[in-house]
Amino acid sequence: MHPADFDPMADYPGHDAAHELGPILRVQEAQATAAQDAIACEQAVALEYNGIAHATLLASPLHIEELALGFSFTEGIVQAASDVLDLDVETTPLGLIVRLTIVNARLHALKQRRRTLAGSTGCGLCGVQSLAQVPRDLPPLPRPVQPWRRAAIVRALRELRQHQPLHNLTGATHAAAWADAHGKPGWIYEDVGRHNALDKLIGRLLREPVDRGAGFVVVSSRASFEMVQKAHAAGIGALIAVSAPTTLAVRLAQSARMMLAGFARDGRFTIYSHPDYLEQDRSHP
Repeated sequence: MHPADFDPMADYPGHDAAHELGPILRVQEAQATAAQDAIACEQAVALEYNGIAHATLLASPLHIEELALGFSFTEGIVQAASDVLDLDVETTPLGLIVRLTIVNARLHALKQRRRTLAGSTGCGLCGVQSLAQVPRDLPPLPRPVQPWRRAAIVRALRELRQHQPLHNLTGATHAAAWADAHGKPGWIYEDVGRHNALDKLIGRLLREPVDRGAGFVVVSSRASFEMVQKAHAAGIGALIAVSAPTTLAVRLAQSARMMLAGFARDGRFTIYSHPDYLEQDRSHP
């Protein structure tokens, strides 16, 4: 699929399964009004590899296959979509179980480097057993063929804000979008967890014949170490975040030769690593 043919909402399903209406009491000054409001669903998602329970995430019950594939890839469990031979999702009273069958070589590697993770909506490293497991060997990414354009970043951010139906309903979700070099969005995924939204997006990108290095990612959250690490794993050279980055994220982006920007909103953004990757525009220094 060529970037010009992307339709960000073409296969985006309804969000009936991702939110529920619940009774609320809306209080404003001295007045209280009973009403109903849309509340984002959060569900346990257990991942099993060749019958071995490995991780439990808390996520929005949408695009579970993309989530499982993206998580498996960004966590280094698989190295390509083809390493996953089968993927089955089962609904249980306690949540969803994703059973993945992976090639023997990757199962062996998983057993050698076993990490029991307990994911949450706010933490991407929960369950890591030692400090030595946090950093990874991240080879520097190639310099972009053409500098990123300010207008493209602004366009992608504007499109991101306009295509978050679950957030518009509930106000409780994050989003991640992949945009081409012109800022046109391809796929946009939402989740109650920012890491999950990015994993879903990466899971989709792994299945598409697209040059991931020719585009960039915009996220509606802060830019943490894990978000930079996941984007790097997918070969994405620029991460643009609506909120702030952390020191670890900046250092990692600098060493990995990624452009990292934060506070991206209202036509403005702040670049924290590799500002030389941005096209110089005298009218917008």
